[in-house]
Parts: sequence; C-alpha cells; structure tokens
Amino acid sequence: MAKKKHVPQRTCIACRQVKSKRELVRVVRTPQRRVVVDPTGKAAGRGAYLCNTRQCWQTALQRGALTRALKTEISEEDLAALQAYAAALVE
Repeated sequence: MAKKKHVPQRTCIACRQVKSKRELVRVVRTPQRRVVVDPTGKAAGRGAYLCNTRQCWQTALQRGALTRALKTEISEEDLAALQAYAAALVE
C-alpha cells in the first residue's frame, strides 16, 4: 500500500482559510528587516501566507495583518512594492 505524500498546510492571514502551502503566496521579513514577496517559499526569515487574490492582499495591507504576522513595521518602499504586487493579481 502506497503511503500518501504529506502536503504542508498554511493559513491565509487575511481570510483565515487553510490551504496547501503551494496555493498560497509567502511574504517574508528578511534578516535585513525588509518585507518582500517570496515566490520560492524558501527565503530565510519570518514568513506569512496570503491567498493569491487581490481581495486577501488588500485586506491584509489595510488591516495591518502583515505587520502583526511578521512582527515588524513595513517601510514605505516595501509597502509600495507589496501594493504593486497586489494590484497585478487577478481578482
């Protein structure tokens, strides 16, 4: 009998839905205190996960969910980059 492969689960910090890690986008606070999107999901630093929808990104940015989850203040420069990423997402 073949053993099922373990699929890591993560929770979106905006809508609180639990999904497989591959379905979500990781945002990471790097050791240099930058906050960036981590497309590989393997960058060093504290991470938080968001659905790949504009709605979840806007909710997280407006409510300060990323600031809380990453335990850091997000610089204007990093915030602008995250907002640009969110704007490029499909609804």
